[in-house]
Amino acid sequence: MRTKTTLILFALVTAVACWIIFYEKDRPNTEEAKRRAGNVLNFERENLEGIVIRNGDDKIELRRVADKWRLEAPIKDQADSSIIDGLISDLESWSKEETIPEKELEEKKIPLDEYDLAKPKLRLKLLGKGLPPEILFGKDAAFEGRMYVRFEDSKDTFIARQTVKTAIAKKPEEFRDRKLTELTTAQITRVVLKTPAGEMELQKEGEFWSIVRPLRARADSQKVSDLLSQVMTARIEQFVADDRGDLQPYGLADARGSITLFTADDAEGKVLQIGGTPEKEQEQVYARFSARGFVYTLPKKIEELLKITPADLRNRHLVRVDTNNLDRLTIDAPSKGKTVLARKDQSWTIANRGGQPANVAEVTRLIDTLKNLQVSRFVEDVASDLPKFGLDQPQLQLTFSSFASENTAETGAGEQPFATVAFGKVEGDEVYARVGEEPFIVAVKRSLLERIFTDPVQWQELAIFKFKPEEVRRFTRTMEREVTLVRGADNEWTSAQGSEPIDQVHVQSMLNTLTSLRAVRWIAGPTPPQAFDQPQITFAFSTSPDEQKGHKLIVGGPAGEGMWYGRVEAREGVFVLSNPDFNALRLELTPAAAPAPEQAQTTPPAQSSASPEAQP
Repeated sequence: MRTKTTLILFALVTAVACWIIFYEKDRPNTEEAKRRAGNVLNFERENLEGIVIRNGDDKIELRRVADKWRLEAPIKDQADSSIIDGLISDLESWSKEETIPEKELEEKKIPLDEYDLAKPKLRLKLLGKGLPPEILFGKDAAFEGRMYVRFEDSKDTFIARQTVKTAIAKKPEEFRDRKLTELTTAQITRVVLKTPAGEMELQKEGEFWSIVRPLRARADSQKVSDLLSQVMTARIEQFVADDRGDLQPYGLADARGSITLFTADDAEGKVLQIGGTPEKEQEQVYARFSARGFVYTLPKKIEELLKITPADLRNRHLVRVDTNNLDRLTIDAPSKGKTVLARKDQSWTIANRGGQPANVAEVTRLIDTLKNLQVSRFVEDVASDLPKFGLDQPQLQLTFSSFASENTAETGAGEQPFATVAFGKVEGDEVYARVGEEPFIVAVKRSLLERIFTDPVQWQELAIFKFKPEEVRRFTRTMEREVTLVRGADNEWTSAQGSEPIDQVHVQSMLNTLTSLRAVRWIAGPTPPQAFDQPQITFAFSTSPDEQKGHKLIVGGPAGEGMWYGRVEAREGVFVLSNPDFNALRLELTPAAAPAPEQAQTTPPAQSSASPEAQP
């Protein structure tokens, strides 16, 4: 019996829970129900498909198409979605301030004509599933900013605010979108611009824009974007006429110029024509946009499109460097050979010197310089006479490449050049240059050549030694005299020649400088004459028990500007050493001699009267 009762109770609880889940879950709670009861109308925004406004004999019909609003009557055009969204928000928050039931009207014998609700002039119908009946708008109520409204299927009358009436009592053109187009700059892949000076075509390739007519050249993507923004952000001043009539009065039968915009899926393009200037509106111009099919006026600023020339849009950067794909930078100076800089993880190496570490900061500086460098002028649009500019046999050529260690579906293994820059003859403070197979010649400042090292030695990393001071076991320093010090078991330094005292602090400071020594820069070409005729310092030190595997530093003569020449054995090249490092390497290794004791007094001091000898 108990089991049966328990099962019955469980079934009842389950049934109640299911009823709550399936029938009560969508019903509003008490607070929501109270809010909805106070609204003039309640509806789900996503169910709204259209809006019809009747104002006397005039009808305005708006339809939602693919989440965008269009004006369907009395004309077909784009609708201003922000205005319609504002209207919908007003409808959602439109509350009843007072209700006059039909029964009360009948009892008091108040006809609907009393409130202008029998045959009202202004009506609003919402189209879609589950939407309320047509809303009728009557006359203003006695309270300021209030009016009488009712639904078509009921004589119940409400007093509500006039906000909705204000939002719909407009002329059709007030619902039209004054933004010329809904296209965005990112959607445009091709542009044809016709101006009094000629025709220009732009093409987007990946992320970049190029000029393909009247010449082939790289375009400045930001400038093209700015040009397109003038169209994308243009706002209509006046709606003038349908474009099926006579366009001659607007200067659009034979327009002064036009810009045609193409998207990836639009082969015909959308044409904006620019016409004449209205007599009474000198700060506006007539325009026609094929996507909408009307004559408008736009701000006169849109005429700036007609003044644009290819030179205005050309990319003045010398070369595009895709640093994401850059793995090799080859510097080829025929008179000095090649230097191949190769990326290795986040660092760079000198590939043609056995993968020796390169000066990462210097490589980065050069790449950034080339990425940001702008040409000083465009010299020739057709590179027909290369010898004239010294570009048939360039004095210097840079090659930017990607590198794949293995074959892939897209590319084979090895180096894949993607950009080259050749530098030719120098004239004045400029040098002629040409990028890849581009058909034009440019000039850049000749000072750039001084920042491109042509000797592989100059690309070496600046670190001369990379040790820790405690790794040094023994060293010999030769200046005015030779001193050899050995690290003892207690890490104290002692002299290998005798028992003279050692200044441990100076030794440590000197080793700190030596083991982390960095060059100021490397010197290109042959060793400067007399640089090491009279060495200032010679260091030989060992970090291994095998003293034959040591390291040797030689500091030579002055290199100018307070610096010194230096070199290390078993490493090619001469570098410049800073004066502070030079002085740290010259620190005295033995303590300064103690001052000599003062000479003993030869005359005994006078005896005091209180001395023992004077006592009786």
